[in-house]
Amino acid sequence: MDSRCVILDIGGVLEITPETGWVGRWEKRLGLSAGSVHQRLGDMWQAGSVGSVSEREVHDQVAARLRLDAAGVEAFMADLWAEYLGAPNDELITYVQGLRARCKLGILSNSFVGAREREITAYNFDKLVDQIVYSHEIGVCKPDPHAFDVTCTKLGVRPEDCLFIDDVAVNVEAARNTGMQAHLFEDNAGTIARIAEHLNEAASFSV
Repeated sequence: MDSRCVILDIGGVLEITPETGWVGRWEKRLGLSAGSVHQRLGDMWQAGSVGSVSEREVHDQVAARLRLDAAGVEAFMADLWAEYLGAPNDELITYVQGLRARCKLGILSNSFVGAREREITAYNFDKLVDQIVYSHEIGVCKPDPHAFDVTCTKLGVRPEDCLFIDDVAVNVEAARNTGMQAHLFEDNAGTIARIAEHLNEAASFSV
Protein backbone atom coordinates (compact mmCIF):
# COMPACT_ATOMS: atom_id res chain seq x y z
CA MET A 1 0.00 0.00 0.00
CA ASP A 2 1.39 3.42 -0.93
CA SER A 3 1.16 6.58 1.15
CA ARG A 4 -1.74 8.07 -0.78
CA CYS A 5 -5.22 8.45 0.66
CA VAL A 6 -8.66 9.02 -0.83
CA ILE A 7 -11.33 10.70 1.30
CA LEU A 8 -14.92 10.87 0.11
CA ASP A 9 -18.11 12.67 1.06
CA ILE A 10 -21.29 10.61 1.47
CA GLY A 11 -24.40 12.53 0.40
CA GLY A 12 -24.26 13.34 -3.29
CA VAL A 13 -21.14 11.20 -3.77
CA LEU A 14 -21.37 7.72 -2.23
CA GLU A 15 -25.11 8.17 -1.88
CA ILE A 16 -27.45 9.52 -4.55
CA THR A 17 -29.72 11.91 -2.64
CA PRO A 18 -32.24 13.78 -4.76
CA GLU A 19 -34.79 15.94 -2.96
CA THR A 20 -37.98 14.00 -2.33
CA GLY A 21 -40.26 16.92 -1.44
CA TRP A 22 -41.04 15.41 1.96
CA VAL A 23 -40.88 18.73 3.82
CA GLY A 24 -43.42 20.35 1.51
CA ARG A 25 -45.76 17.41 1.92
CA TRP A 26 -45.58 17.73 5.69
CA GLU A 27 -46.25 21.45 5.54
CA LYS A 28 -49.38 20.81 3.49
CA ARG A 29 -50.45 18.02 5.84
CA LEU A 30 -50.02 20.28 8.86
CA GLY A 31 -51.53 23.35 7.21
CA LEU A 32 -48.27 25.30 7.40
CA SER A 33 -46.92 27.85 4.98
CA ALA A 34 -43.94 27.01 2.79
CA GLY A 35 -40.70 27.21 4.74
CA SER A 36 -42.38 26.84 8.14
CA VAL A 37 -40.78 23.49 8.99
CA HIS A 38 -37.27 24.82 8.51
CA GLN A 39 -38.13 28.01 10.39
CA ARG A 40 -39.36 26.00 13.36
CA LEU A 41 -36.65 23.34 13.30
CA GLY A 42 -33.66 25.09 11.74
CA ASP A 43 -31.74 25.32 15.01
CA MET A 44 -32.43 21.62 15.63
CA TRP A 45 -31.02 20.69 12.23
CA GLN A 46 -27.90 22.70 13.02
CA ALA A 47 -27.56 21.24 16.50
CA GLY A 48 -27.99 17.72 15.16
CA SER A 49 -25.27 18.29 12.56
CA VAL A 50 -22.68 18.99 15.26
CA GLY A 51 -23.97 16.51 17.83
CA SER A 52 -25.07 19.02 20.45
CA VAL A 53 -28.45 17.29 20.78
CA SER A 54 -29.40 13.63 20.99
CA GLU A 55 -31.82 11.81 18.73
CA ARG A 56 -34.27 11.72 21.62
CA GLU A 57 -34.06 15.49 21.98
CA VAL A 58 -34.62 15.93 18.25
CA HIS A 59 -37.75 13.76 18.46
CA ASP A 60 -39.02 15.69 21.46
CA GLN A 61 -38.53 19.03 19.73
CA VAL A 62 -40.18 17.84 16.52
CA ALA A 63 -43.17 16.75 18.60
CA ALA A 64 -43.38 20.05 20.47
CA ARG A 65 -42.72 22.44 17.59
CA LEU A 66 -44.89 20.69 15.00
CA ARG A 67 -47.49 19.44 17.50
CA LEU A 68 -47.14 15.83 16.45
CA ASP A 69 -47.97 12.74 18.47
CA ALA A 70 -45.50 9.86 18.76
CA ALA A 71 -46.71 8.18 15.57
CA GLY A 72 -46.47 11.48 13.70
CA VAL A 73 -42.91 12.06 14.87
CA GLU A 74 -41.89 8.58 13.75
CA ALA A 75 -43.43 9.14 10.31
CA PHE A 76 -41.82 12.59 10.02
CA MET A 77 -38.36 11.26 10.92
CA ALA A 78 -38.79 8.28 8.60
CA ASP A 79 -39.33 10.69 5.72
CA LEU A 80 -36.27 12.69 6.77
CA TRP A 81 -34.06 9.61 6.82
CA ALA A 82 -35.43 8.29 3.53
CA GLU A 83 -34.19 11.43 1.74
CA TYR A 84 -31.00 11.59 3.80
CA LEU A 85 -29.96 8.01 2.94
CA GLY A 86 -31.06 8.18 -0.69
CA ALA A 87 -29.72 5.25 -2.70
CA PRO A 88 -26.21 3.80 -3.02
CA ASN A 89 -23.96 5.04 -5.80
CA ASP A 90 -23.16 1.45 -6.68
CA GLU A 91 -20.66 2.15 -9.46
CA LEU A 92 -18.48 4.39 -7.31
CA ILE A 93 -18.81 2.18 -4.23
CA THR A 94 -17.70 -0.86 -6.23
CA TYR A 95 -14.70 1.06 -7.57
CA VAL A 96 -13.69 2.22 -4.09
CA GLN A 97 -13.97 -1.34 -2.78
CA GLY A 98 -11.25 -2.30 -5.24
CA LEU A 99 -8.87 0.30 -3.78
CA ARG A 100 -8.56 -1.20 -0.29
CA ALA A 101 -5.18 -2.81 -1.01
CA ARG A 102 -3.78 0.25 -2.76
CA CYS A 103 -4.31 3.20 -0.42
CA LYS A 104 -5.92 4.42 2.77
CA LEU A 105 -9.58 5.27 2.46
CA GLY A 106 -11.71 7.62 4.50
CA ILE A 107 -15.08 9.32 4.66
CA LEU A 108 -15.68 12.89 5.83
CA SER A 109 -19.36 13.77 5.96
CA ASN A 110 -21.49 16.62 7.20
CA SER A 111 -24.01 14.49 9.01
CA PHE A 112 -26.89 14.34 11.46
CA VAL A 113 -27.10 12.60 14.79
CA GLY A 114 -28.04 8.96 14.12
CA ALA A 115 -26.40 8.82 10.68
CA ARG A 116 -23.62 6.38 11.53
CA GLU A 117 -25.95 3.62 12.64
CA ARG A 118 -28.29 4.02 9.69
CA GLU A 119 -25.63 4.33 7.00
CA ILE A 120 -23.64 1.39 8.28
CA THR A 121 -26.80 -0.72 8.39
CA ALA A 122 -27.86 0.37 4.90
CA TYR A 123 -24.52 0.53 3.08
CA ASN A 124 -21.75 -1.04 5.22
CA PHE A 125 -19.56 2.05 4.88
CA ASP A 126 -17.54 0.85 7.87
CA LYS A 127 -16.30 -2.00 5.68
CA LEU A 128 -15.65 0.28 2.70
CA VAL A 129 -13.14 2.64 4.33
CA ASP A 130 -10.63 2.75 7.16
CA GLN A 131 -12.19 5.69 8.99
CA ILE A 132 -15.55 7.47 8.90
CA VAL A 133 -15.54 11.01 10.29
CA TYR A 134 -18.99 12.49 10.92
CA SER A 135 -19.58 16.15 11.74
CA HIS A 136 -22.05 15.24 14.48
CA GLU A 137 -19.34 13.22 16.20
CA ILE A 138 -16.49 15.77 15.97
CA GLY A 139 -18.58 18.89 16.59
CA VAL A 140 -17.73 20.81 13.39
CA CYS A 141 -18.94 20.74 9.79
CA LYS A 142 -17.09 21.19 6.53
CA PRO A 143 -15.78 23.63 5.38
CA ASP A 144 -14.25 24.20 8.85
CA PRO A 145 -10.52 23.35 8.51
CA HIS A 146 -10.67 21.38 11.75
CA ALA A 147 -12.86 18.75 10.06
CA PHE A 148 -10.08 18.03 7.55
CA ASP A 149 -7.39 18.06 10.26
CA VAL A 150 -9.30 15.54 12.36
CA THR A 151 -9.79 13.27 9.35
CA CYS A 152 -6.07 13.25 8.52
CA THR A 153 -5.20 12.55 12.15
CA LYS A 154 -7.62 9.64 12.39
CA LEU A 155 -6.27 8.17 9.15
CA GLY A 156 -2.64 8.84 10.06
CA VAL A 157 -1.94 10.63 6.78
CA ARG A 158 -0.53 13.97 5.61
CA PRO A 159 -2.90 16.39 3.87
CA GLU A 160 -0.66 16.53 0.80
CA ASP A 161 -1.08 12.78 0.32
CA CYS A 162 -4.88 13.03 0.27
CA LEU A 163 -7.41 13.43 -2.50
CA PHE A 164 -10.72 14.73 -1.13
CA ILE A 165 -13.93 14.30 -3.13
CA ASP A 166 -17.09 16.30 -2.46
CA ASP A 167 -20.06 17.59 -4.44
CA VAL A 168 -20.00 21.03 -2.78
CA ALA A 169 -17.51 23.52 -4.21
CA VAL A 170 -16.86 25.39 -0.96
CA ASN A 171 -15.84 22.13 0.72
CA VAL A 172 -13.51 21.29 -2.15
CA GLU A 173 -11.87 24.69 -1.85
CA ALA A 174 -11.55 24.32 1.92
CA ALA A 175 -9.79 20.98 1.48
CA ARG A 176 -7.33 22.56 -0.93
CA ASN A 177 -6.65 25.30 1.60
CA THR A 178 -5.57 22.65 4.13
CA GLY A 179 -3.04 21.23 1.66
CA MET A 180 -5.11 18.41 0.19
CA GLN A 181 -5.75 17.75 -3.45
CA ALA A 182 -9.48 17.93 -4.07
CA HIS A 183 -12.00 17.08 -6.75
CA LEU A 184 -15.54 18.38 -7.23
CA PHE A 185 -17.82 15.40 -7.82
CA GLU A 186 -19.98 15.81 -10.89
CA ASP A 187 -20.19 12.26 -12.21
CA ASN A 188 -18.69 8.84 -11.61
CA ALA A 189 -16.53 8.75 -14.73
CA GLY A 190 -14.69 11.97 -13.94
CA THR A 191 -14.30 11.06 -10.30
CA ILE A 192 -12.95 7.58 -11.00
CA ALA A 193 -10.49 9.04 -13.50
CA ARG A 194 -9.30 11.60 -10.93
CA ILE A 195 -8.80 8.93 -8.26
CA ALA A 196 -6.84 6.79 -10.71
CA GLU A 197 -4.67 9.79 -11.58
CA HIS A 198 -4.01 10.45 -7.90
CA LEU A 199 -2.95 6.87 -7.25
CA ASN A 200 -0.88 6.65 -10.42
CA GLU A 201 0.99 9.77 -9.33
CA ALA A 202 1.85 8.01 -6.09
CA ALA A 203 3.04 4.94 -7.95
CA SER A 204 5.30 7.02 -10.19
CA PHE A 205 6.87 8.75 -7.18
CA SER A 206 7.66 5.41 -5.56
CA VAL A 207 9.52 4.00 -8.58
